[in-house]
Amino acid sequence: MSNTYIGRFAPSPTGPLHAGSLVAALASYLDARAHHGQWLVRIEDIDEGRSVPGADTAILALLDSLGMHADGEVVWQSRRKQRYQDAADRLGSLAYPCGCNRREIIDSRLGVAPDGAAIYPGTCRAGLPEGRGMRSLRLRVPDAGQDAITFTDRFMGTLTQHLALEAGDFVLKRADGYWAYQLAVVVDDADQGVTDIVRGADLIDSTARQIYLQRLLGVPTPRYLHVPVVRNADGEKLSKQTGALAVLPGDEPAAVQALLEAARFLGLPLERPDTLASFWRAAIPAWSALLAEREVRP
Repeated sequence: MSNTYIGRFAPSPTGPLHAGSLVAALASYLDARAHHGQWLVRIEDIDEGRSVPGADTAILALLDSLGMHADGEVVWQSRRKQRYQDAADRLGSLAYPCGCNRREIIDSRLGVAPDGAAIYPGTCRAGLPEGRGMRSLRLRVPDAGQDAITFTDRFMGTLTQHLALEAGDFVLKRADGYWAYQLAVVVDDADQGVTDIVRGADLIDSTARQIYLQRLLGVPTPRYLHVPVVRNADGEKLSKQTGALAVLPGDEPAAVQALLEAARFLGLPLERPDTLASFWRAAIPAWSALLAEREVRP
């Protein structure tokens, strides 16, 4: 296994870590350890309006209490805005100002992208309409027929997304002035040397856009592995908005139980260990065995 593996877990500090986030954290940590690689933690607080004060430190403390220790300095996106500006500048004329509001885009009736966003109709591609000011910054995607992005997910196999038809020109900087997730994550992963991204399957629809940005910026494309997301009784993705309960720091038995539930959700057939140390001794080789059984290689 490669010694150059660098993975990461990148929570948003919009509240405490919940069971769904713990699954993603555990998968990324186990993959890094199974590859004898590094595991980094990044706080994705670029959307400062949604960040909850103190949530970042609570998340870091919880990870530490679970035995998930980062191998490098923690990075906060809110401190890296100039890096995102630099990247946007490098995109040149492919990044263009857009004066459309949300209602106008929805009313265009081009449809909805897989992530739920309305597909942009290209209204401002040729320049801002007269009397309009810039609301957001968008990235021009290739025209239909040249817009296919294909990649191999390590669990799901070969996937293709057509950017023009399924996403449209997407936002790099939002109308509220915050840099968008798609740009920030690509810049951060490149700067941190991330080689492998392990995250929830709810983000798989972002992957093609991120690969397109990576190619434009001339940075490497990591390997991707998307794991299933935890859902509530109504079938909704478990999140703070759907009533997800926080994973709370507690004694060692409680920590072991939380990790065991996450591991079993990932398909690891673990017996209940007595200690955190015994959990990690069993979980890492169990993840390696799961990879040997399920991993799709390009």
